[in-house]
Amino acid sequence: MTTSQLLKNRAEFEEKLRKLIGRPILLIELDMFALPCGCAGITANTRGLEVDDLEVFEPQLLLHLKEMASNLEVKPTVTFARLVPGSSIVASLNWRTLCGRCYPEFARGEGKTPRPDLYMLQFERRK
Repeated sequence: MTTSQLLKNRAEFEEKLRKLIGRPILLIELDMFALPCGCAGITANTRGLEVDDLEVFEPQLLLHLKEMASNLEVKPTVTFARLVPGSSIVASLNWRTLCGRCYPEFARGEGKTPRPDLYMLQFERRK
């Protein structure tokens, strides 16, 4: 993955969000990461996105999220929105391939908001 590919995917994803939601949504930063624990993935820092948008447009949004993960060659175990605590503001969208140590933390949670700062969009449970 090159920075030019990352820039291209960032711009395309931002445009898709704007068209889907129908108002300006900013994708201010798109990062790929690898954590010391073994988790890896993508974080898209956003401005202008709200929890209501996730609830209303979730099926369509999931298609765009899966496409982005595929474009960046990430196979996420979990896809979630990180919320600004105490608000309905979406701070970031996150695609994460969980390591063996972090998987149980996410697997314990239930529902769309297992923690006040998370809104779960997709979680792949182990069989």
